[in-house]
Amino acid sequence: MAKYAITNGSTSGAGTQQATAAAYTGALIGLTGANAAPRRIKIYDILIGTNGTPADNFLEFDISRVTTASTATSATPQPLDQADATSLTTTTVNSSTFGTITTNSNLFYLGLNERASYRWVAAPGGELISPATSSAGFQLRTRSGGYNGTVTGTLHFEEQ
Repeated sequence: MAKYAITNGSTSGAGTQQATAAAYTGALIGLTGANAAPRRIKIYDILIGTNGTPADNFLEFDISRVTTASTATSATPQPLDQADATSLTTTTVNSSTFGTITTNSNLFYLGLNERASYRWVAAPGGELISPATSSAGFQLRTRSGGYNGTVTGTLHFEEQ
Protein backbone atom coordinates (compact mmCIF):
# COMPACT_ATOMS: atom_id res chain seq x y z
CA MET A 1 0.00 0.00 0.00
CA ALA A 2 2.12 2.80 -1.32
CA LYS A 3 1.52 6.44 -0.39
CA TYR A 4 2.00 9.44 -2.68
CA ALA A 5 1.87 13.25 -2.75
CA ILE A 6 0.60 15.39 -5.63
CA THR A 7 0.55 19.19 -5.76
CA ASN A 8 -0.54 21.88 -8.20
CA GLY A 9 2.21 24.19 -6.93
CA SER A 10 4.06 26.53 -9.25
CA THR A 11 7.20 24.42 -8.86
CA SER A 12 5.50 21.14 -9.77
CA GLY A 13 6.35 21.74 -13.43
CA ALA A 14 2.85 20.68 -14.45
CA GLY A 15 0.75 23.30 -16.20
CA THR A 16 -0.15 26.83 -15.26
CA GLN A 17 -2.13 27.57 -12.13
CA GLN A 18 -5.60 28.83 -13.02
CA ALA A 19 -7.09 32.01 -11.54
CA THR A 20 -10.01 31.44 -9.21
CA ALA A 21 -13.45 32.45 -10.54
CA ALA A 22 -16.93 32.83 -9.06
CA ALA A 23 -17.97 29.39 -10.35
CA TYR A 24 -16.16 26.08 -10.36
CA THR A 25 -14.38 26.17 -13.71
CA GLY A 26 -11.47 23.79 -13.32
CA ALA A 27 -9.71 21.37 -11.04
CA LEU A 28 -6.64 22.08 -8.96
CA ILE A 29 -5.91 18.36 -8.74
CA GLY A 30 -7.60 15.32 -10.24
CA LEU A 31 -7.07 11.69 -9.22
CA THR A 32 -8.68 8.91 -11.29
CA GLY A 33 -8.27 5.19 -11.66
CA ALA A 34 -5.93 4.08 -14.42
CA ASN A 35 -7.36 2.37 -17.51
CA ALA A 36 -5.15 -0.66 -16.89
CA ALA A 37 -5.01 -2.12 -13.38
CA PRO A 38 -6.94 0.61 -11.50
CA ARG A 39 -6.45 0.75 -7.75
CA ARG A 40 -8.55 2.10 -4.92
CA ILE A 41 -7.55 5.68 -4.13
CA LYS A 42 -7.61 6.80 -0.49
CA ILE A 43 -7.10 10.51 0.21
CA TYR A 44 -5.94 10.93 3.78
CA ASP A 45 -4.35 14.41 3.88
CA ILE A 46 -5.42 17.69 2.20
CA LEU A 47 -3.47 20.97 2.32
CA ILE A 48 -4.93 24.10 0.69
CA GLY A 49 -4.17 27.83 0.57
CA THR A 50 -3.29 30.74 -1.70
CA ASN A 51 -0.07 31.91 -3.24
CA GLY A 52 -1.34 35.29 -4.42
CA THR A 53 -1.59 38.63 -2.64
CA PRO A 54 -4.14 38.05 0.14
CA ALA A 55 -7.03 40.28 1.09
CA ASP A 56 -10.23 39.62 3.03
CA ASN A 57 -12.12 37.45 0.58
CA PHE A 58 -13.51 33.97 0.84
CA LEU A 59 -12.56 30.81 -0.99
CA GLU A 60 -14.59 27.65 -1.28
CA PHE A 61 -12.86 24.29 -1.74
CA ASP A 62 -14.62 21.15 -2.85
CA ILE A 63 -13.68 17.53 -3.42
CA SER A 64 -16.26 15.58 -5.39
CA ARG A 65 -16.35 12.19 -7.06
CA VAL A 66 -15.77 11.99 -10.81
CA THR A 67 -16.40 9.32 -13.43
CA THR A 68 -14.05 10.78 -16.06
CA ALA A 69 -10.82 12.71 -15.71
CA SER A 70 -10.43 16.32 -16.79
CA THR A 71 -8.45 17.23 -19.86
CA ALA A 72 -5.43 18.69 -18.16
CA THR A 73 -1.71 18.50 -17.70
CA SER A 74 -0.60 15.15 -16.35
CA ALA A 75 1.54 15.19 -13.26
CA THR A 76 3.59 12.49 -11.59
CA PRO A 77 2.79 11.86 -7.93
CA GLN A 78 5.83 11.49 -5.74
CA PRO A 79 6.07 8.38 -3.57
CA LEU A 80 6.50 9.24 0.09
CA ASP A 81 8.79 6.22 0.36
CA GLN A 82 11.27 6.19 -2.53
CA ALA A 83 11.33 2.37 -2.43
CA ASP A 84 7.69 2.30 -3.64
CA ALA A 85 6.81 1.82 -7.29
CA THR A 86 5.44 4.55 -9.54
CA SER A 87 1.79 5.40 -8.90
CA LEU A 88 -0.80 3.81 -11.22
CA THR A 89 -3.36 6.55 -10.49
CA THR A 90 -3.97 9.02 -13.32
CA THR A 91 -3.21 12.47 -11.88
CA THR A 92 -3.84 15.89 -13.42
CA VAL A 93 -3.21 19.40 -12.12
CA ASN A 94 -4.12 22.99 -12.97
CA SER A 95 -7.02 22.16 -15.27
CA SER A 96 -9.21 24.87 -16.81
CA THR A 97 -12.03 22.29 -17.04
CA PHE A 98 -13.07 19.39 -14.90
CA GLY A 99 -14.17 15.83 -15.56
CA THR A 100 -17.65 14.44 -15.15
CA ILE A 101 -18.65 15.28 -11.58
CA THR A 102 -20.99 12.75 -10.01
CA THR A 103 -24.22 14.49 -8.91
CA ASN A 104 -24.45 15.14 -5.17
CA SER A 105 -21.07 13.54 -4.50
CA ASN A 106 -19.41 16.30 -2.50
CA LEU A 107 -17.16 14.62 0.07
CA PHE A 108 -15.21 17.64 1.30
CA TYR A 109 -16.30 21.28 1.40
CA LEU A 110 -14.59 24.17 3.14
CA GLY A 111 -15.15 27.91 3.14
CA LEU A 112 -11.94 29.71 4.00
CA ASN A 113 -10.62 33.26 4.24
CA GLU A 114 -7.88 33.64 1.63
CA ARG A 115 -5.44 34.87 4.28
CA ALA A 116 -5.53 31.42 5.88
CA SER A 117 -4.28 28.03 4.84
CA TYR A 118 -5.88 24.80 5.95
CA ARG A 119 -4.95 21.17 6.53
CA TRP A 120 -7.32 18.24 6.91
CA VAL A 121 -6.04 14.85 8.07
CA ALA A 122 -8.40 11.88 8.05
CA ALA A 123 -9.08 10.08 11.27
CA PRO A 124 -8.04 6.43 10.92
CA GLY A 125 -10.67 4.77 8.73
CA GLY A 126 -12.05 8.17 7.65
CA GLU A 127 -10.19 8.50 4.33
CA LEU A 128 -11.97 9.55 1.13
CA ILE A 129 -12.06 6.34 -0.93
CA SER A 130 -12.78 5.64 -4.59
CA PRO A 131 -13.54 2.24 -6.12
CA ALA A 132 -10.88 0.40 -8.12
CA THR A 133 -12.58 1.39 -11.37
CA SER A 134 -11.12 2.96 -14.49
CA SER A 135 -11.72 6.76 -14.51
CA ALA A 136 -13.39 6.81 -11.07
CA GLY A 137 -11.83 9.20 -8.60
CA PHE A 138 -11.83 12.73 -7.20
CA GLN A 139 -11.28 16.34 -8.18
CA LEU A 140 -10.24 19.19 -5.90
CA ARG A 141 -11.87 22.41 -7.09
CA THR A 142 -12.14 25.98 -5.82
CA ARG A 143 -14.19 29.10 -6.41
CA SER A 144 -14.50 32.61 -4.97
CA GLY A 145 -16.69 35.62 -5.57
CA GLY A 146 -13.96 38.05 -4.51
CA TYR A 147 -10.54 36.51 -5.05
CA ASN A 148 -9.25 35.99 -8.57
CA GLY A 149 -5.70 34.90 -7.76
CA THR A 150 -4.26 31.40 -7.74
CA VAL A 151 -4.66 28.78 -5.05
CA THR A 152 -2.56 25.81 -4.06
CA GLY A 153 -3.40 22.28 -3.07
CA THR A 154 -1.54 19.16 -2.04
CA LEU A 155 -3.16 15.76 -1.67
CA HIS A 156 -1.60 12.76 0.02
CA PHE A 157 -3.16 9.51 -1.08
CA GLU A 158 -2.69 5.79 -0.85
CA GLU A 159 -3.23 3.17 -3.57
CA GLN A 160 -4.72 -0.21 -2.66
